Amino acid sequence: MLGKTKILALILALTFSASCCMAAEESAASHDESAQQSSAAKPEQPEPPEMEKLTGPVIESVELKGNEEVAAEHIMSVVTSKVGEHVDEEKLRKDADAIFELGFFSSADYKVTDEGDGVKVTFVVQENPKVGEIKFIGNTVYDEDKLKSAIFTQPGMIFNRTFFRNDLQRIKEKYQSDGYVMANVKDVKIDGDVITVEIIEPKVSDIIIQGNRITKKHIIERYLKIKPGELFNANKLRLTLNRLQGIGYFNDVNVNFEPGENQDEVIVVLTVEEARTGKLGFNVSYGTQSGFGGGMSYENYNISGRGLKLSVGFELGDREEYWLSLEQPYMSGKVMAWKFGGYKRAWDDIYYYQNDKQYLEYDRDKYGAFLGFGKKFRDESKYNWYVLLDWHNTKNDNMRERDGFVEDYPDESARAEELRRIREEELAEGDYYSATLSFRRFNIDEYAPYTRGDVESLSFQFGKATVNEEDYSYMKYWLETKFYFPVGNFLKGLFETNLLDGYGDKPVTLAARVIAGSSTGDVPYDEMYTVGGDTTLRGYDDDYYRGRNMVLGNFELRIPMQKMFSFVVFYDIGRAWDSGKIRNGEDVIYGDDGWGSAPGIGIRLNTPLGNLRLDYADGDEGRFHFGFGELF
Repeated sequence: MLGKTKILALILALTFSASCCMAAEESAASHDESAQQSSAAKPEQPEPPEMEKLTGPVIESVELKGNEEVAAEHIMSVVTSKVGEHVDEEKLRKDADAIFELGFFSSADYKVTDEGDGVKVTFVVQENPKVGEIKFIGNTVYDEDKLKSAIFTQPGMIFNRTFFRNDLQRIKEKYQSDGYVMANVKDVKIDGDVITVEIIEPKVSDIIIQGNRITKKHIIERYLKIKPGELFNANKLRLTLNRLQGIGYFNDVNVNFEPGENQDEVIVVLTVEEARTGKLGFNVSYGTQSGFGGGMSYENYNISGRGLKLSVGFELGDREEYWLSLEQPYMSGKVMAWKFGGYKRAWDDIYYYQNDKQYLEYDRDKYGAFLGFGKKFRDESKYNWYVLLDWHNTKNDNMRERDGFVEDYPDESARAEELRRIREEELAEGDYYSATLSFRRFNIDEYAPYTRGDVESLSFQFGKATVNEEDYSYMKYWLETKFYFPVGNFLKGLFETNLLDGYGDKPVTLAARVIAGSSTGDVPYDEMYTVGGDTTLRGYDDDYYRGRNMVLGNFELRIPMQKMFSFVVFYDIGRAWDSGKIRNGEDVIYGDDGWGSAPGIGIRLNTPLGNLRLDYADGDEGRFHFGFGELF
């Protein structure tokens, strides 16, 4: 039997002998070449056969020593050297490295000893100690229990170097998923069986705002979700940039970072490029009842760089309107939002319904003024309150009889008396005063690139009116909820189509609005709830339903098709009703014709002038509506 040393000596001797033979062959080849140059070519002589590749002895057995906790089967699964193969030193070294890379061992080696006619290979390992305790320091975002639950390594397990590297990556990814992208593992110390992980969570030491020549710094700071002294969070920074881009003050907003005085500090530098905040706008609208209309408006979103919004404009047509308002729209727990303004409207061809028939057609002139103000309950609260005070004067004139009026009052004198009563008691000129208190919950996801979430509001309105020297006093209250739910992933399980994927970062969305209201007291005709028209129940005349009670539901499936184009399928349902007063022994009924419903389709075009809306609804008759902006 040859020992390992003898084998190596033999290999060296044979290698030297082979080298000598090769040198001799090269010398002979040179001699032959010289001979060929001076004489005719001779037939080539066959080359001697190649020497068979030398191999080591055969592996008779493979052993494993040093493992106590780690299963031998798991360790041997990475070993490629097998019994019956010839010894390959390079292969054995790679096998030892593979065992070490399993992560359970502080060292891994091999040794070869004689056994029978071959050799025995023994892999020798030294296991890492068991984990006794894992500690975290420097963490404030997550407590120790949450970090421990995020990692695989737990006390009582054999420490695995590879597993723990993955654990540290999981911790980093956990921070990143919540926006703390600068958080990192600063150091890992192992003292016996205690592992201490030190985490660094960078803070914002300062925010530098530059580039603003008009907008005041404190106005910009209102919209910052990140604050000095807080941990840096990329999600909050992204929301800050979206907010600043969305308020209309700036063409562009860029962000850069500078190191702070300490290792765990960062300075955020916001550079803004101010835009022209004054905008002149033109609009065109169309309704089957109201016909074509159009107008012009001027808006400035940032008067004097203080975030004040000025709006003035007019619309012409059968729905003529003029308005002027000044507003401070920003609202927080410390800053109060407010607005005030005035308006004048002249609407032609309004229908007066009674007992669900068109009795009269008339024109309405209305002018008034308003004042509103409100705040959030706390800076970061989803809840706010708002008070709106309104005064207006309404005059209804130029009344014309409709067929329904003539049918119900064929007698000319009775018809004249009823017309007088309607003119004096319901459609007379009057002054109206109201105070509306609203509580709102705004639960829209500000981080999503599309509208997702819900909004609820509860409103109470106390009103007084003097109409043709008759006094009215009443209370109205209503609840409104809106929600926006992306349904693409849910519906894809039911329908095999790419249509439900949406487009880009905008999924197919179900949008809904539901309003329910009632009232007490003596509500004048002009202040009753109304349902019907392009802003409530599409497919019906303006104010088709009227009464002291109302319910309205609007449901839309919004399907983005391209960046500039969306398709909408909608369904509207609702009514307003009131039994009114008893006249001539009978109830005067408003809106008692059951529920009105209007299915329809629409398109949305994102144009430089705004989001253009074209809807077709099938209600009491088919109607088109054309305007700007979503219905809700």
